[in-house]
Parts: sequence; C-alpha cells; structure tokens
Amino acid sequence: MVKERKKRVFVDMDNVLVDFESGLAQVSEEVKKEYEGRLDEIPGLFGLMNPMPGAIDAMHELQKHYDLFILSTAPWKNPSAWADKVKWVTLYLDDVFHKRMVITHRKDLCQGDYLIDDRGKNGTSEFAGEWIEFGSEKFPDWNSVLDYLIR
Repeated sequence: MVKERKKRVFVDMDNVLVDFESGLAQVSEEVKKEYEGRLDEIPGLFGLMNPMPGAIDAMHELQKHYDLFILSTAPWKNPSAWADKVKWVTLYLDDVFHKRMVITHRKDLCQGDYLIDDRGKNGTSEFAGEWIEFGSEKFPDWNSVLDYLIR
C-alpha cells in the first residue's frame, strides 16, 4: 500500500514568522542612521526579532497536517543574517523546523503546494504552488491562514 504524501508548505520568516520591526526596536538610533536605506544589513538584527503573534502555535498546528519547511531569503551583504535566522529557528521552532530550512533568493525553484509569504519578491510570485499572501486582506494573520489550510 502506497502512503499518501503530505502536502508541502513553505513558510517565509520576515514579517511572517518573525516581527522585523521588533528587531529594529532593539537597535540604537545611531546604528539605524548608519544603515539608513539598508536596515536589513545591520549585523545581528535577525537574531533580535520576536515571533509574529500566533506564529509559534500556528506552526505546531500546521505540522500535524503538512510537510513544513522554512523558505527564506537573507540579505546578501549581511552574512550574520544567515546564521541569525538559524539561531532564531533553533530558539523558537527547532521542534518543527529542525534541518527543514532553505535560504535562497529564488523561491520559485522550490517545489511545494503552498508558500506563506508577505511579499511577491525573490521568486514568490512565480512559485508553482499556491502563494498565501500573509498580511493581505484575505490572510491578515495566522488565524486566517489556519482557517484556510486546516479548519
């Protein structure tokens, strides 16, 4: 008997799993001024961010029904961002995403059924599966995403 494959869901990090603004709030005004126009290049920034409201519980719920992966992009000129993202996942969601993380600037190259992302950049709008636009009118928060995918 062939086991049925769980549908695959990719989840973005910035402003989907993690609150980008919460990290910026912990950075001095002097540093923000130094990196003006390129705040995502601030070293260590991605390790300072808090989870988005409802994100942690939502990932535990989705894990019961789907094959989950993180699919994120890291700023090319901020090498610490790559490591900071892994540290964040290890701290908050290692039980869900242990060794289930893809960092790329071409999300369209990954094969899956759904991609939960807040922006259509880095291949998101070309993703072959369904793009669930987090933060949009249809999917303003994690409850709306869970309603669509599970309930």
